[in-house]
Amino acid sequence: MSVRMIARDLYRLQQEVDKLESRLKACSLAKREELEDQLRKARAEKDRVKRLLEGSKEEPPYRKPR
Repeated sequence: MSVRMIARDLYRLQQEVDKLESRLKACSLAKREELEDQLRKARAEKDRVKRLLEGSKEEPPYRKPR
């Protein structure tokens, strides 16, 4: 997957996390647990994609100077 596609995916996930956080602030107690679970999953996915993006930006070990 290209860096551009990973970055686009990361941006989409960040928008989703922001949306869920704002919905969580305004929700009732009955929906709170469900939204917290969705938010936890979205944050985990965002963190995974962020680590993937950071790893793809590193130079391969054979190109690093000695």
